[in-house]
Amino acid sequence: MQPHKIVSYEEWLTARKAHLRNEKALTRLRDIVAAERRALPWVKVTKAYVFDTAQGKKSLADLFGDNSQLIVHHFMWRHDLDSGCPSCSFEADHAEGALVHLINHDVSYVRIARAPIGKLLAYGERLGWKAEWASSLNNDFNFDYHVSFTKDELASGEIYYNFEDSEEAASHESDELPGLSVFYKDERGTVYHTYSSYARGDEEAISTFVYLDLTPKGRNEGEIMDWVKRNDEYDKSPQSCCHSPADKSNNAQRA
Repeated sequence: MQPHKIVSYEEWLTARKAHLRNEKALTRLRDIVAAERRALPWVKVTKAYVFDTAQGKKSLADLFGDNSQLIVHHFMWRHDLDSGCPSCSFEADHAEGALVHLINHDVSYVRIARAPIGKLLAYGERLGWKAEWASSLNNDFNFDYHVSFTKDELASGEIYYNFEDSEEAASHESDELPGLSVFYKDERGTVYHTYSSYARGDEEAISTFVYLDLTPKGRNEGEIMDWVKRNDEYDKSPQSCCHSPADKSNNAQRA
């Protein structure tokens, strides 16, 4: 981290207010972008996808449950590691706290991955997740929404990802890449694809980035997300900064 200028509170306040103008402009621009997103045209989903879930076979329409809107996290299963992707797991951690609010606001949320449902359920249990899983191992869903790629596609040195043909995307070590897709189901049960985002487009859903961007060191990374681990692989666990382990022990004894 570069050395920072140390100033009086009055000088800091002047600089802070100047920065606040940009923060407010970004907030207003975010509102404009969100409105544009909601106004995008839709595409009717005509292919009959069948997924494996903990409750058995389900169609895409079934994944909505009682809600009219569905967010799909295209979760990368690292076939080379036979495990979930650490970065996708990082994103999934953030969705867990939002689930109760989403399902009570007409939005369902499902993680779809191209792996056996048994492996997905075991992985989710290991990391303490509650969101529903659906396996796309036996259908074309991942390929149709451009998050999984065939050997021939990868061998060509260029794949279609994030709405363009990309050599950089093809250079990744995995045959899958991350994304989010959104669907709407009308009163007749017809499903429409309304939105997808890929790559850094998913960052808006990851609040840890927002917190880190507030700090002096920021994200403090060489390559994007090079510091991220699965939530059970870090050395430190969350604990109160107000009490040491001894304090907690003494408090328990006093209780």
